[in-house]
Amino acid sequence: MKNVTHSFVFLGHWPSAGSFGFNTDILATNLINLTVVIGVLIFFGKGVLNDLLDNRKQRILSTIRNSEELRRGTIEQLEKARIRLQKVELEADEYRMNGYSEIEREKENWINATCNSLEQLEKSKNETLYFEQQRAMNQVRQRVFQQAVQGALGTLNSCLNTELHFRTIRANIGILGAMEWKK
Repeated sequence: MKNVTHSFVFLGHWPSAGSFGFNTDILATNLINLTVVIGVLIFFGKGVLNDLLDNRKQRILSTIRNSEELRRGTIEQLEKARIRLQKVELEADEYRMNGYSEIEREKENWINATCNSLEQLEKSKNETLYFEQQRAMNQVRQRVFQQAVQGALGTLNSCLNTELHFRTIRANIGILGAMEWKK
């Protein structure tokens, strides 16, 4: 450390004119050499370094410009996509509402058709019951009539003789003949 301080003091006490010689103080010599080398590098390397820095600066600026253009294009595409999305959402809402109203109409139509079918089935059931009742009543009447006729025939056969039987038949034929003439 003492040598470093000595070398700086020594630099300050150099004779202004005089002899040229070798400086054996290594620290002072290295400092001078480093200063000269750095000065030469700065003087000659300044242009190269400026060119490199300018090129780098231009590349960075062009990259920023390209990024800004891409960003603007992306923002425009995003806005267009948002507008399309809003249109699609409106159409979807419209289709949804139309679908709901269509479903309601179909539901009402189905309910009405079902009610009509049920009414027709009820009417058909009532008609069928009525016809079945009529048929049953006719069958009962026929049986009662057959039994009455059989009973009457049995009574007539047991009470009447053949001559009375033939007279009754002729009288009935006569009544039927008279009825036919009236028609």
